[in-house]
Amino acid sequence: MQVSEELEALQRYFPDGRFPAQCPTRTVLEHVTSKWGVLVLVALTGRTLRWSELRRQVEGVSEKMLAQTLQTLEGDGLVHREAHPVIPPHVEYSLTPLGRGLVGRLIPLLEWIGAHAGEIVERSARR
Repeated sequence: MQVSEELEALQRYFPDGRFPAQCPTRTVLEHVTSKWGVLVLVALTGRTLRWSELRRQVEGVSEKMLAQTLQTLEGDGLVHREAHPVIPPHVEYSLTPLGRGLVGRLIPLLEWIGAHAGEIVERSARR
C-alpha cells in the first residue's frame, strides 16, 4: 500500500485528519493495544487455551491483569470464553471471528517489530 492509499484509508474514518477524544475508535485502540491486549490476542492465534496455558504464553502478566484483559477483550467481542461445567472449573479462551480479523492485521505489525526491535532498543539505550 502506498502512502496516498494509506491516507485515503484513514480519511474514511477520520475525514478531517483529527482523532477526537470521544471517538469510539479511541476506546477500541486502547483495549487492543493495552500492555497485555496484543500479547493475549496473538497468544490465542489459531488455538484455544486454558487460563494456565494462556498465562504461561504471556509471560509476566499477573492473574489480575490477565483477568481484566480477558474480560475487556471478551466484552469487545474479540475473545470467546467457554466455561465447562466440571470440577475443577475448566475454562477455555479462543478468538472470535472479529478477533481473528484483528489478529490478521496485527501480525504484520508484529513482524515489523520483530525485524526492527533490536535496532530500536539499541538506539533507545544510547540516549
